Amino acid sequence: MHTLAFLDPGHFHAALTLRERHPRVRDDVFVYAQPGPELDDFLGLIDAFNRRAERPTAWRPAVRAGGDSPARLEAERPGEIVILAGRNDRKIGLMRRCHDAGFHVLADKPWLAGPEGLDDLHRILAGGPLAVEIMTGRHDVTSMLTRKLVADAEVFGDFAPPEAGAAAIEMAGVHHLEKVVNGAPLRRPAWYFDVRAQGDGIADIPTHMVDAAQRLVAASPARAAAGRPLELMSARRWATSVPLTVFGRVTSHSEFPPEISHAVDGSTLAYTSNAELWLRIGGVTVSLETRWDLTEPRGGGDTSRTLVRGTRAEICVEQSAATGFRRRLSVVPRQDAERLERALDRALAAGQAEHPGVAAAPTERGWDIRVPRALDTGHESHFPLVLADFLGLVEQGAAPPSLTADTLAKYTLLAQASTAARTATAR
Repeated sequence: MHTLAFLDPGHFHAALTLRERHPRVRDDVFVYAQPGPELDDFLGLIDAFNRRAERPTAWRPAVRAGGDSPARLEAERPGEIVILAGRNDRKIGLMRRCHDAGFHVLADKPWLAGPEGLDDLHRILAGGPLAVEIMTGRHDVTSMLTRKLVADAEVFGDFAPPEAGAAAIEMAGVHHLEKVVNGAPLRRPAWYFDVRAQGDGIADIPTHMVDAAQRLVAASPARAAAGRPLELMSARRWATSVPLTVFGRVTSHSEFPPEISHAVDGSTLAYTSNAELWLRIGGVTVSLETRWDLTEPRGGGDTSRTLVRGTRAEICVEQSAATGFRRRLSVVPRQDAERLERALDRALAAGQAEHPGVAAAPTERGWDIRVPRALDTGHESHFPLVLADFLGLVEQGAAPPSLTADTLAKYTLLAQASTAARTATAR
């Protein structure tokens, strides 16, 4: 049985790892944090999991509130696993401290808030206790199906060669600062809006976008043996204007704190949360764009679109108003539609044991891949799966070398992108 310790949980992702019980995790969990609203929100979400009518959990948080949380954690050592999800500017330093003290660390992304911290990253990935990201996108059913289709040469072929102004992999997404999580309005700490603490648009969402692109390139048989070096082509960032009224609703603060006054003009904060990157992964051109809007639309949610161009087919994953804010996977032929249909039917039939009920439905342009609702469980449900995977790696005693290499390559590229974007902004 494993005992979990949470160190300064300042982001709701920490609590979401406890959304479901785990047979190899003790119900007693230890929390090391300073008293305040972040700790209260963390404990409130756990209490909501314990009290829900369906599949209630039975967590018993043992709170060790007070200053110098890392020192008290090291002194007491309630277990061998630490979970981190909070301020990104402190994260890599805390990870190294926990790693050097002998703890395995499961840490929310991003690990770096900017270009600083690569030395610590090399240290914690070089060996010893494990350090793994909370990367939920790997468990999304449409993402898994997309990788399987890319891996099938008869369906996808190879990545399409560069076209004028178009990348072989295009990813774009819109997130919202004001939203609902677990049925209740999400409260964010004020420091979330300080890009020196949270990281800017390049540090945040592109972390999992690059991760997803790496996994798509790795899935292709034509690219498997060639290696997957990352090369930055360009990077830029820009701001979302956040009115004080929205900031107040999200943080429960009536004023902008002094720490972000440099980005405030009157009653509006310039929150540098948006980014665009162009890069190559193993020779495959990738474009990424991420944007933060203010308030989640009524009945709506975050939007995203991933387009993967192959020589035989284009594969698209979209979540928007047009899809009812559910992820929709579609396949469009680029040549010989009849041959592609046979290959697609074969591929989906071969995957029924893992993904029962998945089927192709014809459309005007190609096929929609219909995924039963029972398989599409939503973003919040993926956090316990990430925890389960991590526990498996801890029990094995090692992470796959490819995971470690890809993690290091990803953060090295994002550090380069952050430097490039800051330099361009300063001109």
